[in-house]
Amino acid sequence: MPANDLDLLIDAARAAGEVAARFAGPEAKRWDKPGGLGPVTEADMAVNTLLAARLLGARPDYGWLSEESEDTSARLDRERVFIVDPIDGTRSFIEGSGTWAHALAVAEAGKITAAVVYLPMRDKLYAAALGQGATLNARPIRVSDRADLDGAAVLAAKPNYAPRHWPRGVPEVKRAYRPSLAYRLSLVAEGRYDAMLTLRDSWEWDIAAGALILDEAGARVSDRNARPLRFNNPVPQVGGVVAANPLLHAALAEALAPEASA
Repeated sequence: MPANDLDLLIDAARAAGEVAARFAGPEAKRWDKPGGLGPVTEADMAVNTLLAARLLGARPDYGWLSEESEDTSARLDRERVFIVDPIDGTRSFIEGSGTWAHALAVAEAGKITAAVVYLPMRDKLYAAALGQGATLNARPIRVSDRADLDGAAVLAAKPNYAPRHWPRGVPEVKRAYRPSLAYRLSLVAEGRYDAMLTLRDSWEWDIAAGALILDEAGARVSDRNARPLRFNNPVPQVGGVVAANPLLHAALAEALAPEASA
């Protein structure tokens, strides 16, 4: 990883925040993506344009994978790839909430090497580089040390608690939720929650940045079957995400049914 990839992502994320802030969420023009893939707004597209110009302008040899760009196989031949979600939590943006984020990452040989999750409306910038730890607003962060699953604070959507996923019974956890998946990952890295999970297939742009931030904060991050995550796949998805400190992650993996799907 070039030493300044993280600085590039931080600068680009802050610039993205300035662009997004020019749009009033509820008043921004919006439309629905084909295939039931959810809403998109003119703010998403404006941020995507800015990020592509800034990031690829600085690293023209990198590949590009973004939720708001047409995907091509060209990225598969690149040594390094930007993986970007211009606005993660578009529904929150439309509602005028501040819990949406810009999620930016660099992948190399299937692994994330630099990552930023930035919530401009909350002035929270999570960042990590491979082997260099994770930070929130330049201060080091660490996952919680809770080992017991019962009573743990878990970020997950309601469908993840369906009994079919838990052969030994749904655990008695403190349930919480945030619309932005990148923010959920980052909140666990920060230690404000003990774990997060999503048991359905997840788009890489939603989780790439948060996965490295969690890993560098001391978490174990895997797919729903406890396998390591790999990025820049031909179909840019992974089989769900489970993240917590290693002891709690092991407890979650043991409690979950194999091959669970939401």
